[in-house]
Amino acid sequence: MSGNQNNPARRYEKQYAGILETVFGVRAAFANALAPIQILDGVQENSKAFSVKTNGTPVVIGEYKTGANDGGFGDGTGSRSRFGKLTEIKYDNADVEYDYTLTIHEGLDRYTVNNDLNAAIADRLKLQSEAQTRTINKRIGKYLGTSAAQTEALADMSDEKIKALFNKASAYFTNNEVTAPVTVYLRSELYNSIVDMASVTTAKGSSISLDENGLPKYKGFTLEETPEQYFETGTIAIFSPNGIVIPFVGISTARAIEAEEFDGVKLQAAAKGGTYMLDDNKKAVLKVTGTIV
Repeated sequence: MSGNQNNPARRYEKQYAGILETVFGVRAAFANALAPIQILDGVQENSKAFSVKTNGTPVVIGEYKTGANDGGFGDGTGSRSRFGKLTEIKYDNADVEYDYTLTIHEGLDRYTVNNDLNAAIADRLKLQSEAQTRTINKRIGKYLGTSAAQTEALADMSDEKIKALFNKASAYFTNNEVTAPVTVYLRSELYNSIVDMASVTTAKGSSISLDENGLPKYKGFTLEETPEQYFETGTIAIFSPNGIVIPFVGISTARAIEAEEFDGVKLQAAAKGGTYMLDDNKKAVLKVTGTIV
């Protein structure tokens, strides 16, 4: 007997991709740091998600040579070209690989589901997408923390220590010539300490709202309160320029097939995902460590 009783499997790759993309767009943590999530359905490549062009050729600032013997003039003993040495530019292909998997394996029995099967499947894809978004959030938080080229320790939550931390961060991003807007993702304890700081007042021009516990910016950095479960242990904040991280998911299968063990269908999905950032951008990520008691 056929495993699907000669019935075709109902395919849901496009619906699953659309729901996951929508849910992720609303519920993603570290949202400003992310480029739009890349979601592909029907992927077949086992390991490679995509390739990017990279170029490591350093920029050489030359000077135009006007010597009497340069560029073939005079006796030709000077530089061969008045433009200076010729630098060849080459690009390499860097493969970006998947580094985790996502699956769904659920059963919907017509006798017990108490709902239309198609409606139930739509609900489950949405709920799975929400849970998977939380999983992806944790992976992005770990990725940012691991990728950070600079780490600063915050000894305590005093006004003095917090101001010193942000002053060091400001100097770090200025000296590295980071021109993109930078967002700070903070655990609630640190965020609230900044909101409560005596120096953060409307009298000094801060757009603070104690009614909404809101402080949109501090020392030029956008602040975003972020759930603690999305940080690695010991990390209490991450500074990151906007739009430098690419999250991606490739959906291999999303289907509902008739079950043999019960009167209903099995909802099955298999996907692969990963996170990517150019190595050059990692120096623009700063991690803050500390202990919260």
